[in-house]
Amino acid sequence: MSALFLLTSPAHAEDARIVSVGGSTTEIVYALGAESELVGVDSTSLYPKAASEFPDVGYVRQLSAEGLLSLRPTLILAGAEAGPEAALTQTEAAGVRIVKLDEGYTPGEVAEHIETVGAALGREEKAAEVADIFLADVKAVLAEVAKVKTHPRVLFMLQAGRGPMLVSGKHTAASAMIELAGGVNAVSEFSGYKPFSPEAATLAAPDVILMTNETVEALGGADAVFSQAALAPTPAAQNGNLVSMDALYLAGFGPRLAHAIHDLAEKLHPEHEFTALPARPWTEAE
Repeated sequence: MSALFLLTSPAHAEDARIVSVGGSTTEIVYALGAESELVGVDSTSLYPKAASEFPDVGYVRQLSAEGLLSLRPTLILAGAEAGPEAALTQTEAAGVRIVKLDEGYTPGEVAEHIETVGAALGREEKAAEVADIFLADVKAVLAEVAKVKTHPRVLFMLQAGRGPMLVSGKHTAASAMIELAGGVNAVSEFSGYKPFSPEAATLAAPDVILMTNETVEALGGADAVFSQAALAPTPAAQNGNLVSMDALYLAGFGPRLAHAIHDLAEKLHPEHEFTALPARPWTEAE
């Protein structure tokens, strides 16, 4: 389930100095109640808000060994996107234990991540408890999604209005979320996030445009999105169907995943009445 897993015992709370790299990885640390062992996080660790109080080691994909080692960590929990690899290798060579999570965009893989972090922290029992509750919540919301009668075509736009439009193809967190919430990714020609021509965007004919809150705000709101020549003719623009969500909540694939699926499904299927999921400590953290 993980790579770079050194054969050492989990650090005890009294001497652990943990750096968490990756927003969803930090969410797991908090869900397991191990935040007191943190000494640093990366810039994508935006939830809970309390995580911002820790020293910032930089952007998850642009780490430096110097920055990581400056916090004298005993353990680094690295999400799949953490890099570059050279920085992690140098840090490991300096004697720091690193647990790196594999990439995964399924509920089962999220549960594995919770258990992997739990094992690294010596909190296996708590991790099993959180993973079981998480999977039960996912099962409940997916049972609701299975009842929907429509499957709208959804275009996820990561960037628009500032250079080429950047959209989500197959095998991405955004595409996985769209499908989990009962939608259909309007882009199936390629994998990953890639530029999309205005003509292609029009031809994709999305019923819904999905964006992060941050992108919508940067573009100037829904009207600015719908007024773009490439999108104006689409069913989404003509019907005013723009859905926006917090970026980490939407695509983080952490312990809040079940609730994120629920919230996205409600927006994609306003005709269906979804049963609310119970609030969990990791979804209500400050």
